[in-house]
Amino acid sequence: MGKYWQILKRYKVGLLISPLLVLITVLCETVQPMLMADIIDNGVMPRDLSVITHVGTYMVLISIAGLLVSIVNIYISSRIGIGFGTDLRGELFNKIQQLSFFDIDKFSSASLVTRLTSDISRIQQIVLMSLRLLLRSPLMLAMAVFFVVRINRELAVVLLAAIPILGGSVYLILSKGFPYFLKVQQKVDQLNGVVRENLINIRVVKSFVREDFETKKFVRSSEELRDMVIRASNIVVSIFPVMQLVMNLSILAILWLGGQKVMLGELKVGELISFVNYLAQILMSLMMLSMIIMSYARASASSKRILEVLDTKPSLTNTKEGLSDKHRIEKGDVVFEDVSFRYTGGENDMLQHISFHAKPGETIALAGATGSAKSSLVQLIARLYDATSGEIRIDGIPVKDYNLDELHAHIGMVLQKNELFTGTIIDNLRWGKPDASMDEIEEAALAAEAHDFILSFTDGYNTLLGRGGINVSGGQKQRLCIARALLRKPKILILDDSTSAVDTETELKIRNNLNALLHDTTVFIITQRINTMQSADRVILLEDGEINAIGTPDELIKTSEVYQEIYHSQQVLL
Repeated sequence: MGKYWQILKRYKVGLLISPLLVLITVLCETVQPMLMADIIDNGVMPRDLSVITHVGTYMVLISIAGLLVSIVNIYISSRIGIGFGTDLRGELFNKIQQLSFFDIDKFSSASLVTRLTSDISRIQQIVLMSLRLLLRSPLMLAMAVFFVVRINRELAVVLLAAIPILGGSVYLILSKGFPYFLKVQQKVDQLNGVVRENLINIRVVKSFVREDFETKKFVRSSEELRDMVIRASNIVVSIFPVMQLVMNLSILAILWLGGQKVMLGELKVGELISFVNYLAQILMSLMMLSMIIMSYARASASSKRILEVLDTKPSLTNTKEGLSDKHRIEKGDVVFEDVSFRYTGGENDMLQHISFHAKPGETIALAGATGSAKSSLVQLIARLYDATSGEIRIDGIPVKDYNLDELHAHIGMVLQKNELFTGTIIDNLRWGKPDASMDEIEEAALAAEAHDFILSFTDGYNTLLGRGGINVSGGQKQRLCIARALLRKPKILILDDSTSAVDTETELKIRNNLNALLHDTTVFIITQRINTMQSADRVILLEDGEINAIGTPDELIKTSEVYQEIYHSQQVLL
């Protein structure tokens, strides 16, 4: 609750005013049956019209006052509840941005979407209910009990005996229902995951004619959610029949005992009627309390999921030295010294005892079979993950001693999976440098061999890209991502198999352009193409997470069987 209170404190004026408004509203409602009893006993029974008019006027005025105060409270509580939900969503999204790749993988993107949407909406509803009903229900219950005790203590005992029975019943029912609320949210995660995966891979689904299979998978997940919701609902809805049974029995007992007292002259007719009205108010307040408790039980499952993310400490943060932000990347000199790496929770090292030195301006090609941990290696340079052992240094400084902003600002990365965002081409390119001029943008696009195809679009650089760059080809998407990375003119450039979707001629042009534009930049290229390897200064061959061979292309063609195999398999002529 401490994290929630930090947000709620921003609305402390409304939080102070709202209880006062609720108290006034409850007073306006609970005083009405007493005034009605006065009208019946002192106006209707003796046929005194002046009492009916006088007291009736008071009832109307009190009702209007209660209505106006209730409207003001609804306005204030709505601003607090909706504002709290918006702020909490912002806090959660900001925390997600701080998480490392590993942290996000642990939660799964579908689960994070559910937490940002339905889980927070449930918490927001609880805040609204708390401000409108949580105070109102116990206040109305207390005021109604006060008035029934004032009217007749013997009848009040019957009513008060029913309240503990109701409370115990509600507790038992909700204690059994709570585990299902958490399972419901987990099923929502699974359903969102199915939908998200299908939409992202819709082209693959259609190309393999798997629509029926995906539909069945969705229906199966949806039915599992339905069944879990029904289980939870069946437990929860049993609260209301129990409440109605207990309260109806109480009403029968009160009417029977109260009727006897009226006939004996111990109770007035108006008092008995007002007693029954107070009984209805007590029933209403208990039902509201049950609904709140039920909502709290469901929301507690959502709250647990939200706090799980908010309480997560990012696995990658600035060290004490990094926070000082005193180191700058100026050359792009990269050293791996006996580096090993395994993913958190993994049993084996993905990289083992990696050592090499990439000099400033040098181009290093990384090659190896699928699963040889090439991508894992380059991600350690930008500290997207931390090495398990050994040390990585840039310009002689351990990467952990750099401020993360400084590190990422001077390392350009084109990841294996190229992603673009909804917006114009120029907006996507400016991710590399938000204040880039048009000349700089065109220079980067020319180097990435993207300028010509961009101008072929009707709107040129202002062409609107769909979600993930869906309206451009794979090769065009790769070139846009390369241009985006080149725009910041990094000291270290990492290309993770980022030209696999372009033809050999275009790739050659891109490599030549890179050499001209970034002649002093250290470049790491993950590739399977022998032409790219031959154009590099040195090649590192990885096998099962270890360095199999390292050297210039000319050296490896003579000494490395693995390199020779790659060379001859691609039928490259000497």
